[in-house]
Amino acid sequence: MFWIYIFALFPAGILAGLVNSVAGLASLVSYPALLAVGIPPVYANVTNTAALIFSAVGAGTASGHELRGHKRELLQLLPLTVCGGICGGLLLLVAPATSFEHIVPFFILGAAVLILRPPMLHLKAQPTAQSGESRHFVLRKHAVKILIFVAIFLVGAYTGYFGAAAGVVMLAMLAATSHLKFAEYNALKNVSLGASNLVATILFAFRAHIYWLAVAPLAVGFFIGGFIGPHIVRRVPAKQLRIVIAIGAVGLAAYLFIQTYWLKN
Repeated sequence: MFWIYIFALFPAGILAGLVNSVAGLASLVSYPALLAVGIPPVYANVTNTAALIFSAVGAGTASGHELRGHKRELLQLLPLTVCGGICGGLLLLVAPATSFEHIVPFFILGAAVLILRPPMLHLKAQPTAQSGESRHFVLRKHAVKILIFVAIFLVGAYTGYFGAAAGVVMLAMLAATSHLKFAEYNALKNVSLGASNLVATILFAFRAHIYWLAVAPLAVGFFIGGFIGPHIVRRVPAKQLRIVIAIGAVGLAAYLFIQTYWLKN
């Protein structure tokens, strides 16, 4: 069986790691590959989570240039995604993964819309004539920031719980709220969600069944693909990448919609 895993999951891991580091859509490739080699759905989910750590390691290794100078942003993201990953992993252990299935297609479709047309919520201080207006602006700015932090925590929880297309959702949020370049917030996405996958995997290692023989070839492929991805991001214009990501997200949303609302009924 291990040789089947190697021949089926290693190339799938390379492609999934590449797609994940560029677009956050690893599950479009890796999850069906795990199902194809006979791993049951929930176990395929936790096995995929364990292997995804190495995609983040590969992408993080190759993204030193993009991460440089963004320690503050990373330190804001990591506690939120790590705490979210812990909560999501715990939730998966007590609730079936099917709980999210009916909303996930719409969730991903919404992410595709945000990727294509990101409304910039990054607020910059502007002088106002009246102090009342200034206080109102500051309150609005803090309210938006709190909502963003809550949303990032929820994406971290979603990563630990189910995870399909969590990367593209995080990309959409960062595109809508960050003033950074695409390559920079894509690198932040890879590292922060990698941390979320790590803490969820630690929980699953003690409380669920991970197919470690499947993790090994998939993880090696993830690392290679994750390492290649940032080099592609540096060379392809951000607009074209967002279009490709949005198309992939719409395709995944359609696939999950058919699987959830049509094939299961």
